[in-house]
Amino acid sequence: MRQIIFLNVVLIVITASCKNNSTPPPAAPPPVKVVVEAVRTGDAVYHEEYPATVTPLNEVGLRPQVSGFVTGIHFKDGDRVKKGQLLYSIDAQLYNANYEQAVANLKVQEANLAKAQKDADRYHELAKNDAVAKQLVDNAEAALEVAKKQTEAARANISGVQTSVRYTKVYAPFSGLIGISQVKPGTAVVAGQTLLNTISSDDELAVDFNIDQKEIYEMTKLINQKGKDSVFTLSFSNDSYPHPGKLAFLDRAVDPQTGTIKARLIFPNKEGLLRAGMNGTVRVKNNSGQKSLLIPYKAVTEQLGEYFVYVPGDSNKVTQTRVQLGRQIGTDVIVRDGLKAGDSVVTQGVQNLREGAVIQSVAANQLQPAGQKKN
Repeated sequence: MRQIIFLNVVLIVITASCKNNSTPPPAAPPPVKVVVEAVRTGDAVYHEEYPATVTPLNEVGLRPQVSGFVTGIHFKDGDRVKKGQLLYSIDAQLYNANYEQAVANLKVQEANLAKAQKDADRYHELAKNDAVAKQLVDNAEAALEVAKKQTEAARANISGVQTSVRYTKVYAPFSGLIGISQVKPGTAVVAGQTLLNTISSDDELAVDFNIDQKEIYEMTKLINQKGKDSVFTLSFSNDSYPHPGKLAFLDRAVDPQTGTIKARLIFPNKEGLLRAGMNGTVRVKNNSGQKSLLIPYKAVTEQLGEYFVYVPGDSNKVTQTRVQLGRQIGTDVIVRDGLKAGDSVVTQGVQNLREGAVIQSVAANQLQPAGQKKN
């Protein structure tokens, strides 16, 4: 009996202790103060940039067509030369001697042809009176044909030798800028092998750059585009080329290894500011004419390569929404998908949010900077 009474007393004490130690449920966290801004719609003017290389429209390496010694250089390194201008002379003594010999050989063959013609004519007259054997007439005809062929060969030889004589003079194939001579007077050169110099056109120059195959459609539309505003510009470091360019064409095919295709621009070069081989940046102005959705870039968070924004919803709760971004323009960024006109996004205080958090929209000057404690 005493044990039962003792146990009841213990239970009463334990129950009273539990009641005294119980705590009220935790209160809901206060709303997170954030800045909310509406998604803006506007004209997003920007430039796509591509690394580019300046390339001459026409360039050729000058090589001699005959072997010999260089006897003359008729320009200054770096000159602008005109089409047909004499550039190099190669010793022509041997080729002139060959020409004279070819002319003399032609005269001999022409004399042989004249004799063979007379012999054939005389035998034909004798044959009319049966005064000569038919075999002799046939022999005379054959000798005449041989003399004709030898004369033709002599004339062809003269033509070939004349060509060699002409090739002892190297002329500019077109007007342009010539480089530094690779040979000096007295240098022995070999036909078709020795590089004498390089000449390239410079009144207009090409600028080549690679674009992704996804951009082919848009670039193709720009080929025939006309307008006052320049779509294509060229810059070097901090300097911009003063003249706009025109898209000439896209290459024949996409490179299967890189998935890119080469595009070519044409730039005027009257001032001679451009030189072949220069590396610069092509800037292509966006001219789609379509309205774009813009939000501050600071509203965007990145998770595993995907981009999200917090969108306020019912009961002031935020929802994390995935978006596809376009070009960044200053402090803003284009939203291609995920938002629509009229939506709002959290632009400040994003670091304190999570899915379903309750927010309180405040002005930017009322938001406590991150990491700063209240006094």
